[in-house]
Amino acid sequence: MRILLLTHAFNSLTQRLGAELQRRGYEISIEFDIADSVAEEAVALFKPQLIVAPYLRRAIPESIWSQHVCLIVHPGIIGDRGPSALDWAIQEGKAEWGVTVLQAEAEMDAGPVWASAVFPLRLAKKSSIYRNEVTQAATTAVLQAVERYAAGDFVPTPLTEYSDGRGRLRPLMKQTDRVVDWQGDDTATVLRKINAADGFPGVADSLFGEPCHIFDAWPEAVLRGVPEAKPGDLLARRETAVLRKTCDGALWISHAKRAGSIKLPVTLAFAAESASLPEAPLADWWRVDGETWQDIAYEESDAVGFLHFEFYNGAMSTFQCERLRSALAWAKQRPVQVLVLMGGTDFWSNGIHLNVIEAADSPADESWNNINAMNDLARELIETGGQVTIAALAGNAGAGGCFLARAADLVWAREGVILNPHYKNMGNLYGSEYWTYLLPHRLGETNVGGRSRAIMRNRQPLTAQRAAETGFSDACLAGDTQAYRIDVARGAAEIAAAPDLAARLAAKRERRAQDEAEKPLAAYREEELAHMRRNFYGFDPSYHVARHHFVRKSPASWTPRHLARHRDLGWKVPT
Repeated sequence: MRILLLTHAFNSLTQRLGAELQRRGYEISIEFDIADSVAEEAVALFKPQLIVAPYLRRAIPESIWSQHVCLIVHPGIIGDRGPSALDWAIQEGKAEWGVTVLQAEAEMDAGPVWASAVFPLRLAKKSSIYRNEVTQAATTAVLQAVERYAAGDFVPTPLTEYSDGRGRLRPLMKQTDRVVDWQGDDTATVLRKINAADGFPGVADSLFGEPCHIFDAWPEAVLRGVPEAKPGDLLARRETAVLRKTCDGALWISHAKRAGSIKLPVTLAFAAESASLPEAPLADWWRVDGETWQDIAYEESDAVGFLHFEFYNGAMSTFQCERLRSALAWAKQRPVQVLVLMGGTDFWSNGIHLNVIEAADSPADESWNNINAMNDLARELIETGGQVTIAALAGNAGAGGCFLARAADLVWAREGVILNPHYKNMGNLYGSEYWTYLLPHRLGETNVGGRSRAIMRNRQPLTAQRAAETGFSDACLAGDTQAYRIDVARGAAEIAAAPDLAARLAAKRERRAQDEAEKPLAAYREEELAHMRRNFYGFDPSYHVARHHFVRKSPASWTPRHLARHRDLGWKVPT
């Protein structure tokens, strides 16, 4: 069955659904919803038997939904309608939420229901809930709806037949609905408001007397500021975040978007202003008990060390790479036999920090600095001889983040995680992080060819299961977050306690020495950076143009050809 995915962008949900449907044998093509005429042309070319819309910002035209079954993924419970479903649920502190797959009709979100799924609504950022609970529930519901459609005998339930009254039409949430009253809102209320706006659009507020949108808040349980501070006052800074007093506590705010600018770490967006705040550093890398903002944290369990790094959206700036390398070097000196790099909740790593690069005086120079800092970090991991290293991916990984993970001895990914182990989508970047060494060795190749070249050129996402099947990763673990953490801890402990651990580490050091003698890591790095130098400083501006549009969230003007198969030259509908 041919299924067209009509979507506003190739976001994490679209990637997951496309991969899961392909895995089940469906023929998939993707079209970005740019204009009615473009969508109509895609339908005419692909002649889909079903259209699925994972992520839209406008209605499907009647010319399409009146002639084809179109299944809309709505991030709300049955009966919920409106464009701000998840925002309202988070801000109002709902205990449970869900996803509904319904058929497109004239009235938005009011068509008959094909499938649905619910989940507990945890206290978290909207972007985190969307990438995890919403994506998992949507995958479950869409697969069920597609199976029902394929069976041919399922009749979807009209929305009017649901009488539990939980869902209702809600308007677009505006900034007037999100206003933070620093004098009257308690910490929990402020946190819900910022969480509900995370990713987009942020909460319109001000910092240092300047209007901006704020993102990514974390509660502070220990540091309450000076006695004379008033609610709304800024109290301190730590790394990239600032601490702001509420009426009953304080919150760390890590990102802000000033008028006319892009989203940046607060201490970069307000560099001069934040420098005047007193620093509130943590004593070391150990995880702090209690609530606070800590982007790098280390903990141990017997002979296993766990290094967490919670970087917003998985982006790693030069500064963050340098700090993480310092933390890794410190952890390597601990008396442990296994080091597990845990990454963050939503992302393990997405490589270099494109927003920080875009904001630099010289984006080319900052790109160069950032990729070299990533390389230094990757080399620190590759050259870990005293421990078995594991990259444990609880969240998605992309571009250089995938190859940083591959620098570990083992890569374990949670089921549901999506990996994008390629660079070319960002203006035809060549890539570094020693991928020309790591990937062929991992796949049993003598050079960058065969499966390695296919992975890099295809530019297609890999599910955790598919990554293990291709050999890019070593295992696909439980999808449930708690079960996944148990699996990681148990697996790492078993390696640490294994009787052949000493022999395993000796063999690892011997292999590294042999590889270095055959071709030094420095040679791989220089070859990769020769390509990257042309990307950053050469006559072709593709990388700089692509980065600019990416960080500015420019609307797509066409669908990339590796996604829109129906636009390939010579495409013909199979008979």
